[in-house]
Amino acid sequence: MPTVLIIDDEQNILRSLSFGLSRRGYDVLTAATGAEGVRQLSAAVDAVLLDVRLPDFDGLNVLKKIREKHPRMGVLMISGQATIEEAVTSVKLGAHDFLEKPLSLEKVHIALKNLLKLQRLEDELKKWRADEGGPLIGESPPIKALLSEIARAAPTDGRVLITGENGTGKEMVARMIWSGSSRKDEVFLVVNCAAIPAELIESELFGHEKGSFTGATDKKIGKFLQAHGGTLFLDEIGDMSMRTQAKVLRVLADALVTPVGGSSPIKADTRILAATNKDLAAEIASGRFREDLYYRLNVIPINVPPLRERKSDIPLLVDHFLRMTAGRLARRPKTINAGALELLAAYDYPGNVRELRNVIERLVIMAEGKVITPADVRRWLPQVGTKSQIQPLKEAADDFEREYIQRKLDDCGGNATRAAEQLGLERSHLYKKMKALGIKTGS
Repeated sequence: MPTVLIIDDEQNILRSLSFGLSRRGYDVLTAATGAEGVRQLSAAVDAVLLDVRLPDFDGLNVLKKIREKHPRMGVLMISGQATIEEAVTSVKLGAHDFLEKPLSLEKVHIALKNLLKLQRLEDELKKWRADEGGPLIGESPPIKALLSEIARAAPTDGRVLITGENGTGKEMVARMIWSGSSRKDEVFLVVNCAAIPAELIESELFGHEKGSFTGATDKKIGKFLQAHGGTLFLDEIGDMSMRTQAKVLRVLADALVTPVGGSSPIKADTRILAATNKDLAAEIASGRFREDLYYRLNVIPINVPPLRERKSDIPLLVDHFLRMTAGRLARRPKTINAGALELLAAYDYPGNVRELRNVIERLVIMAEGKVITPADVRRWLPQVGTKSQIQPLKEAADDFEREYIQRKLDDCGGNATRAAEQLGLERSHLYKKMKALGIKTGS
C-alpha cells in the first residue's frame, strides 16, 4: 500500500483527499504546516502532495527540504494561486507535476499513479544498471564504439536489430536504448521468441479473442498492444517461424494488430527492438527467414562484440563482478592478484561476458583465501591451460612464489613484518618480492 503525505493548510482539502485516497488504497498522512510535514517525512513515504502556500513556510522552501532529506522522493505541487514562475521553479527543484486547485480526486489519483509508476521504473533501471549492467562496462575501442551507437540510436523511434553471440549482452543494449529514449517512462517488454512454442507465439504477440481456439477461455491482450506507447524487445528473432514472421511483418508495415480470432485491427504505437545470435543473411539464403522482415527490422544495425575482441576490458569486468557477487551473496569482497587476472585475460570465453560473470561467482564462492590466485583459476577454470599447455618454468615459479607469499600475508592479517619473519626474509626483501610479483599489502 503506497504511503502519501499531504501538506496543506486547508482542512477541507486534507479531509477530502485523505478520505478519497484512502478508499483507493493509499495510506494517507496529513500535515497542516510545512514544519509538521517535514517532521513526518521518512523513507516510508512514497509521495508528497505539497501546497505552494503554507502558513509557516513557502512551499518551495519545503520542497528544498524534502529534496535535501530524500532526494528521490516524488512530490506533486498543488495550488490555486501560484504564478507561472513558481510552477517552473518547482519543476526545476524536482517536483514531478503541478496540480491546480480546485482539485479533482480523479486527477490527483492519476497523477499519483503516474508518479509511482515512474519511480518504480527508475528503481528497476537503477537495480539493473547496478546488478546487470556489467556486459557494457569497458574502455576498449569496440565498447566505446558500441556505446556511441547506442547513444545515437536511443533518442529516435527507429527500429534496431541487435546482433551478437550468446552472452555478449544484447538485452542490455536493448534496455540501454529504451532507457535513453523518449519512451523511457513507458513499459519495456521482452519476448524470447525461442522460448515460446510455435503454437503459442502468435497469441503471445498479438493476443486472442475468447473462444478463438481450444483453451482460449478468456480474451488476452498481446505483447504488441501491452507495449503500446512503449518498447517491445523481440529476442532471438531468428528462431521465429515463417508463419509468425509474416504476421509480424504486417504489424510493422501497418502499425495495426489483429488478435487471433479477431476481425478488427487495433492501432499499436510500439517501438520494436530485435536481437539474434544467428547470421540472418545465411538464414535468408536457406529460406528460414524473410528478407522483407529483415529489412523492416534492420533500420539501425548494432553489433555487440564478443569478449575475445575486447580483452582489455576484462580487468574492469572482473572488478565489477567481484563487487557485484560479494554484494549479492552478502560477503566481503575478494581481491584477485596479478597472476590470476593474467590467466583470466588469456582465456577466450566462448560464453562471453556471461561466462566470465559465472566464473567470477564460482571463484568468489569456491576459492578459500581472501585473494584469488592462479592456482584457484586453474582449479575452477581448467580451460585456461588448454592453449599454452606447458607453462614456462619462470612463470610457474613466480606463480608458486606469489601464491605462497599471498597466503602467508593472509595468515598474518596483511601484516608484512610478521609475514617476513615467518618466511625467514628481511622485510625490505619481502617488499621487493611483493612489488615484483604484483602483491599488495593488506590484500
